[in-house]
Order: sequence, then C-alpha cells, then structure tokens
Amino acid sequence: MQITVSGKQVDLSDALRVHVANHLDVISTKYFDRALEANVTFSRARSFFTCDINVHAARGLTLRGEGEAADAHAAFDDAAEHIAKRLRRYRRRVNEHAREIAGRDRPEAARQYVLQEVYEREDAPPAVNGHIVAEGMPDIGPHATVIAETQTEIDMLSVSEAVMRMDLADQPVLMFRNSANRALNVVYRRSDGNIGWIDSSTAG
Repeated sequence: MQITVSGKQVDLSDALRVHVANHLDVISTKYFDRALEANVTFSRARSFFTCDINVHAARGLTLRGEGEAADAHAAFDDAAEHIAKRLRRYRRRVNEHAREIAGRDRPEAARQYVLQEVYEREDAPPAVNGHIVAEGMPDIGPHATVIAETQTEIDMLSVSEAVMRMDLADQPVLMFRNSANRALNVVYRRSDGNIGWIDSSTAG
C-alpha cells in the first residue's frame, strides 16, 4: 500500500512516519490486504494535534478517520482506530454476503477459454505471452484458436454483490446470474473508471 504522510505547519519526525506506516500496514493486512493507498495529514488546532486519514481501500471504496489528541502519535492512533472500525464493518458485510450466497443455488459450471491470434505465416511462433498452443484444442475461426481452458463458475448474485466480488478479486469483468431475475448479467470496469453493467433480461 502506498502511504503519504504530510503536515500542515507541523514538523513530522521520522519515528512518527514509521509508526504511521507500520500501523496502517497492520490494519490493511488484517482487514483488507489489497488496500491501494492512504493519505495521512497532521495539523495543529490550538493546543491539540489533529490527524486526518483517507484510505483508498478499493475501487469505489474510500474510508476516512479523524483523530485529536495532545500529541501527534495519539491523534494518529485515534484516527486509525476509526479506520479499523470502518474496515471491520466492511469485512463483516463481505462475510454476510458470503453466507447469503452459501444458501443459494449452487453455481453453474462453465468453461473459460484463452484465445490466441492465428498467424497466417507458416513460421509463426508456437507461443504468445507464454501460452503454448495445445494439441487437440479447437480452432474457432480464421483469426483465433483456443490455446487454454479452465473450469469456472457462474454465481447467483445481486448487482452490488457482483461488483463487490469483482472488486475483491481485482478482475476486469465478471459474469453472473442476477438473483433478481435469474438472467445472465455482466459487470465490467470501463476505461473511464466507472462500472459497466449488461443485463440480458432487458434485451428485445
């Protein structure tokens, strides 16, 4: 996790910076091991130090904690505890989703394929991006062939659960069956940073 520590008219010691980095690493690893970045800002208000922490835990998930104390270390600890409480709530929400999913229909079995561009030259390389063209794999057309396949599952999820699942797995796209209408749906990350959603039940 990338951590930025700054002060507004406050001198920050190396010991304080190390304390901030170590403490936030412990929190993020315990509750959300893929946190992206954190910004920690110290300032002085009268005789108190204040600390503001903003943690970008995942795409679309930003948590904030504020603390105030007589010294900078204690102000940070106060703000960090607020962050930890919010992460605990988030983790509990994720676990509740997992329990709800466990009681639903079993996921549908599916296959996931990796396609490779077909070269027209006879001396074309036998591998692209480390994938070796396996013997017996089907040729699906004049410009692509299947070079690998894996077993995968299509879960029954709500749209919000699908977005959360995609985010937690850091995947660019996720196909699922919508629990509201049982239709096949897809959520994906757009190039503008937003989430796209395709619902086949509205087709036609």
